[in-house]
Amino acid sequence: MDPIAEPWWKRSVIYQIYPRSFMDSNGDGIGDLQGILSKLDYLVHLGVEVIWLSPIYDSPNDDNGYDIRNYQAIMQEFGTMNDFETLIAEGKKRGIKIVMDLVINHTSDEHPWFVESRSAKTSNYRDYYIWREGNKEQPPNNWGSIFSGSAWEKDEKTNSYYLHLFSKKQPDLNWEHVPLRNDLYDMMKFWLDKGISGFRMDVINFISKDLNFRDGIVHPNQLYGDGSPYYMNGPKVHTYLREMNEKVLRHYDALTVGEMPGAGPEDAKIYTNPKNQEVDMIFTFEHMNLDSGPFEKWDVKPLNLVELKRNFEKWQQALHQTGWNSLYWNNHDQPRIVSRFGDSELYRVESAKMLAICLHMLQGTPYIYQGEEFGMTNVKFDSIENYRDIETINMYKEKRQQGIHHDEIMACIYAKGRDNARTPMQWTKAGGFTEGIPWIQMNPNYLEVNAEQALADSSSIFYTYQKLIRLRKEHDILTYGSFHLLLPDHPYLFVYKRRTEEAEWLVVTNFSKRTEQIEWNLLEAPYQEGKLIISNYERPKTDEGVIKVRPYEAFVFAFERRK
Repeated sequence: MDPIAEPWWKRSVIYQIYPRSFMDSNGDGIGDLQGILSKLDYLVHLGVEVIWLSPIYDSPNDDNGYDIRNYQAIMQEFGTMNDFETLIAEGKKRGIKIVMDLVINHTSDEHPWFVESRSAKTSNYRDYYIWREGNKEQPPNNWGSIFSGSAWEKDEKTNSYYLHLFSKKQPDLNWEHVPLRNDLYDMMKFWLDKGISGFRMDVINFISKDLNFRDGIVHPNQLYGDGSPYYMNGPKVHTYLREMNEKVLRHYDALTVGEMPGAGPEDAKIYTNPKNQEVDMIFTFEHMNLDSGPFEKWDVKPLNLVELKRNFEKWQQALHQTGWNSLYWNNHDQPRIVSRFGDSELYRVESAKMLAICLHMLQGTPYIYQGEEFGMTNVKFDSIENYRDIETINMYKEKRQQGIHHDEIMACIYAKGRDNARTPMQWTKAGGFTEGIPWIQMNPNYLEVNAEQALADSSSIFYTYQKLIRLRKEHDILTYGSFHLLLPDHPYLFVYKRRTEEAEWLVVTNFSKRTEQIEWNLLEAPYQEGKLIISNYERPKTDEGVIKVRPYEAFVFAFERRK
């Protein structure tokens, strides 16, 4: 591809910051914008050129900022608009772009639009939200909220129900209403004109609903119907995204990544094909659902590596030369990957590096979530009282009401709870996040797992990530090479190739604490001629054409392709 025409984000690695938990500058126990400013040089050292900020807008924080009260104001706990403008300017000086979280499926119930909308059925803002009459004193349908309970809340003043797919304090916006859409587009321009470089779009494929509002199927052990077929990838979602591009995004050099639960590769081909002018890439959830049962994430099961490999193969091949993949293991909604698909006890360093290498050798734009770069792990709080996430707390209450034992519920929370990702950033052996009392407890392993220790050790996880970021900038094969899965049915090894006309890279990763032995010829590569690109042990061990892959080992070899 002509480098002049290549979008800037195709060789970028994006670093996600959850501001509340990143760095506190004033001792109130809450991370803030000045805290982020103080760590920009750390991010420069890592090598990232793009920061994605989870929401920093004014919010009552029912869902930690994803319930927005004012789209054009900064959350007071995080600082001021001047702080944010300074962050943009200081980032620019360092070659770092800022991407904001765009939450436009819903607002807070304290947003002035909703306050006015619920005031009377005749309000000019009534149609900014989704209101329906009840069904014989019951909600309009049987849909369940993603955060437990009904997806409908009765508002006594007008004796009608509003839809909230998340918390009852997060009413869904009505995208059918043109004035609403125009107000949202104006808000997007407000931030882009300030100099931000794009948006991560929260559940953006939820914005179009099937207006028939049919009941959903009630799955086993569930109290409510599954409405997702009627609000995911809805009938007008492509129309709305293309209108957003026409009215806003095409006028800026901006990145757009859409969070899209329930979107498969065929959907992604449409969403991310540049010809369609919708979004640049999407976040898929398929690989993140492989260690859950079919109906809810709290139904935890072991990862089947064969399923994970097949899933990556499907996405890599579907979007190659058509759209674009986003690559991630962690974010603010997901548990820590080293505790999830790695081994955070015996092989924390090895498995964290292996997971990084496995992901970053794929085609797409990789995302690093704060703390991932030095191997932060899941946390186990003894009491539900120590958790802060509304999804976790609501689930706990609902399961207890169903008679499920405390210990059984806590085991699910330890594995899948969102607060695993939200404990404060572990900067030093003393913690280093705040001089006050943190808004949520730190993971007690900060004494051993912290950025200070990682920076001082040239063989740490941090420097593996640093090298992976550099490799992506330097090698076209990572941006444009095709993907070829090898040993698809091997239960422990994930092996694949990236290939261009000139070169071929072999990626070998072990997802187990076993030492695996394979014949080199099965990897279809002349070992003696290969150049070692990156590894998490010393040079791989071979003996007469047999290679031993050690616990959680990962290595990449490059070969020239013979014409």
